[in-house]
Amino acid sequence: MYGRRIDTLLRTRQKLGKYRILGRISSGPMADVYRAYDSIQKMNVALKIPKADDNSGNEAVLHEVRVATKLKHPNILSVLNASYIDGHFVIAMELGLESLADRVERRTSIARALDLAGQGLAALAHAHDNRIIHCDIKPENFILFPGNQLKLADFGFAKISLRTLKASGSGTIDYIAPEQAMGRPKFQSDVFSMGLVLYRLFSGKLPEWPYEWPMVGNDKLNARLRPELIRILQKAIQLDPSKRYRDAVQMQADFIQSQSQARKQKRPKIRNGNRRGTSWRQLQWREFQAKYRRALDTHHHCRRCEGPVSESMQACPWCGFDNPARGCDSKMPSSCPRCERGVKNDWDYCAWCYGPGFVEETSRRYPDKRYSARCANKRCGGRLMPFMRYCPWCRTKVRRPWKLKGSRHSCKACNWGIARDFWNYCAWCREPVRRE
Repeated sequence: MYGRRIDTLLRTRQKLGKYRILGRISSGPMADVYRAYDSIQKMNVALKIPKADDNSGNEAVLHEVRVATKLKHPNILSVLNASYIDGHFVIAMELGLESLADRVERRTSIARALDLAGQGLAALAHAHDNRIIHCDIKPENFILFPGNQLKLADFGFAKISLRTLKASGSGTIDYIAPEQAMGRPKFQSDVFSMGLVLYRLFSGKLPEWPYEWPMVGNDKLNARLRPELIRILQKAIQLDPSKRYRDAVQMQADFIQSQSQARKQKRPKIRNGNRRGTSWRQLQWREFQAKYRRALDTHHHCRRCEGPVSESMQACPWCGFDNPARGCDSKMPSSCPRCERGVKNDWDYCAWCYGPGFVEETSRRYPDKRYSARCANKRCGGRLMPFMRYCPWCRTKVRRPWKLKGSRHSCKACNWGIARDFWNYCAWCREPVRRE
């Protein structure tokens, strides 16, 4: 059965057990990945199917299943099912929106890039903490899901084999560390590859051999990143493995520390009573606060323009900056490790970013006067605060648009309530506000 070429057999709308093929997503040297519909669980999935003429592809896919099963982490792609169907070995996995390779081709804010970098490092650090070397770190193997959740995939080469490399007179290719290209992968090899992935994420450029600083895209890197973050990338992208981080766990620790230091720095204060008088923008913000501060809880300031914002806002309504209140002093007792918005200790999930589940601290549910609605999931019915994107109890996405008290206007794109007379962007989806 495995002597046949599967990519010629699977066509759109073809049935493979309980799965109906919707189309092919990608084709690799050993396997094809298809988008499919699970007719029993009523959901779309990704199917990975070996296509090699011998058993080498099957062995790699089997190894991927075993490795992925050992790694339970919100930023590592989960295997939903693995079985033989009609004589073919099939892995069913979660279906994402796009790969990081597709995402980096579009403009990315520094806040979003830092968020994705933190998630990618968290996934690789978890693998290294479980003594697993990935061996194929590249943007194509990071998958984006709703809520900008990033997951690391493709452990088929982990620990046992390397992908086929192309020879080049200029040295190593793509994201492969020099020692890995010679067949000696280490934890430091994944660190090197991750450093190149982050370098491209922040600068938009992929450096090449001989990796001597300053490299291509260095000007943009200096303009966007703090010096301590640049030093992390420099240490990761060293030709000598002994000069790099020993593993992603150590690299992630430095990344988290650099982010903590950045949040501790004081913001410049806006002085209303200067000799030149109050600017028109400050007057606008003052008028806005008088009308909407209580409804929106805009007790924080945007990290870019210093305009009044709330933790629940996905973008600054004044300048469009992503997660404008990130790192603020929240009224909540805890914070989400992913988006850094405030969360309550009895929540199971972040209500703002679809973040991972939290360590359960208590089974008690605390009352809060800010709860004003209920989850639409009949099996949950949990209480919701205004402008939550997801239920903190069952992770169900909030479908009913939130309205803004005191305003009759809604965003044309997401239909959530907006302060059209004041805002330049929708605070919930960053759509420009049109004033007729």
